[in-house]
Amino acid sequence: MTPDDNRPTPAELLARIHHDKSERSTGRLKLFLGFAAGVGKTYSMLSEANRRIEESRQDVVIGYVETHGRKNTDNQIGKLELIPRKKIEYRGTELEEMDTDAVIARHPKWVVVDELAHTNVPGSKHDKRYKDVLDILDAGINVLTTMNVQHLESLNDAVMQITGIKVRETVPDWILGRADEIVNVDITPRALINRLERGDVYQKDKVPQALTNFFREGNLAALREIAFREIASTVDRSVQNYRAEQGIQEPWQTSEHVMICISADRPSDRLLRRGWRISQRLKADVVAVYVAPDHIELHQRRILDANIALATQLNIPVEQIAGADVAKALAEYATSNQITEMVIGHSRQTGWQKFMRGSLVSNLIDMVPGTDVLVVADPAMKAEK
Repeated sequence: MTPDDNRPTPAELLARIHHDKSERSTGRLKLFLGFAAGVGKTYSMLSEANRRIEESRQDVVIGYVETHGRKNTDNQIGKLELIPRKKIEYRGTELEEMDTDAVIARHPKWVVVDELAHTNVPGSKHDKRYKDVLDILDAGINVLTTMNVQHLESLNDAVMQITGIKVRETVPDWILGRADEIVNVDITPRALINRLERGDVYQKDKVPQALTNFFREGNLAALREIAFREIASTVDRSVQNYRAEQGIQEPWQTSEHVMICISADRPSDRLLRRGWRISQRLKADVVAVYVAPDHIELHQRRILDANIALATQLNIPVEQIAGADVAKALAEYATSNQITEMVIGHSRQTGWQKFMRGSLVSNLIDMVPGTDVLVVADPAMKAEK
């Protein structure tokens, strides 16, 4: 390791984790996330609860669990202590909800709380179960919980478009950010359909309707992809937060991010096509970035519009940034967005400009030492000489 390498060592990471655990006053939230009913979220959560009891002798109880009569899941309850549910009368019917106050009074190390997106019976302390979970966490109790990705509020319209079904029970997206750990409980759509057809998910009489509605293979594949993306996004945010906390500037090669530097001064079609090809080869995210000039002439607007049109055609998002120093503005964007590959054209500065201010390309390379910079040749410059 070089002296200026800001990456933490494994020992430093472990020390930070222990420090965080000792300093925190709230409980930890571990979320078992799936893309549909029947993937095994509750089973996995109960399996972990049993492991914590058997292997670590931890104090684990069940605040609320819903097995839906699935035999294998029922068997996982085993010797786990169940906190009696709270009975609430609603419209002449006695219903049951988690007794949050009883859980807090019992104060175990971990509590199992199924179906995070559940809507509580009117008359409960909170309208949503996730709010009960927040109370438990605030009391310093760790929580194991489950949820399907379609219950995220921001995905409501997308799920409706994919499945034709309006999800009524939702949780705010920041809940994913609140989770200390997210477990992706995943099986293939075909395996889930096989479970459904065997009667392992719903009773046999409900299977035909489920297969023709929500549980179509295309629906499940799309929801599974959404789950993958949400988890990847959450992990990426965690890495970004850690880097910010530690003051780490250089990009980590956790994934590839390609940045194409376009401008209003000349066509950037070669840069865009080259950057797009690089992103496809690396299976990387790609973005086109330009520094907005203080004043833009008509011919510059036409060039910029053409550049943006080509980027749109190639499905490359375009970002406008500001800054009097072009190299500095591009470098700051690259650093804050963990750009690993930068594509830029040759500078058209005169020799005098380079002498007075330095080459734009050279300055940029100096400012992003951890980023690969590809300088794309411009045939027009050769023709002008």
